Amino acid sequence: MERGRLFQRRRHCRFCQEKTSIDFKDVGLLRTFLTERGRIIPRRISGNCMRHQRELTIAIKRARTIAMLTYAEER
Repeated sequence: MERGRLFQRRRHCRFCQEKTSIDFKDVGLLRTFLTERGRIIPRRISGNCMRHQRELTIAIKRARTIAMLTYAEER
């Protein structure tokens, strides 16, 4: 009675495929990588490569610092 393992397709980095850059002023793009509570979505879920996930994290933190994004969702 051997159970088959679930196979999930590997997600590819959206920024590598589209050759787009990450900018802290692009709030609409950054919000897609935040949860409804305002937390940054991890790399294993978003599918970003390590390089772009780091750039994305820095951009989100910069946008939060200059109040373009909120630190937490308001209730």
